[in-house]
Amino acid sequence: MKRLILMRHGKAERSSPGGDVERALTERGLADALLMGRLLVDEGLVPDIGVVSAARRTQQTWAAVSESFPKVLTRTLGGLYNADAGRILFEAEAAGVEHDTVMMVGHNPGMHALTIGLLREAGSGSALIARAESRFPTATVAAFTFDAAGRPSYDGLFYAADHGGGGGE
Repeated sequence: MKRLILMRHGKAERSSPGGDVERALTERGLADALLMGRLLVDEGLVPDIGVVSAARRTQQTWAAVSESFPKVLTRTLGGLYNADAGRILFEAEAAGVEHDTVMMVGHNPGMHALTIGLLREAGSGSALIARAESRFPTATVAAFTFDAAGRPSYDGLFYAADHGGGGGE
């Protein structure tokens, strides 16, 4: 894997009769996901594969984001539902054996924790780490490149609210 793109799902409804895994995106969540897909293309951050949690809100986020890059492969993994940072990275590395740019679409706190961990490992500045630590709202994207030894470098942290979206908690 040469590049990893992490995305937290878009804003979702507070509850669902089917339980947490069935919560759907709100209108704002859908709009933010579409916005972030276009932003990723503009930034040259187009994945080769999207690895997506099986939860409804992550599947809907991926469907909206991937409209900007419709030929990208998709893999759904039930184990990404509320996965911790280690599991997310493990699954990304597994997908990265065959694909240069892997995009993971999942949930907090795992996405947030992995982002902070990679920023620290990359030796990112304290201001950037503090910004990421302070919030990782819905539809946030973090991107990293990896050298031949697997060491990460910061490649971008994008909040929907900074690009005309609604952002969120």
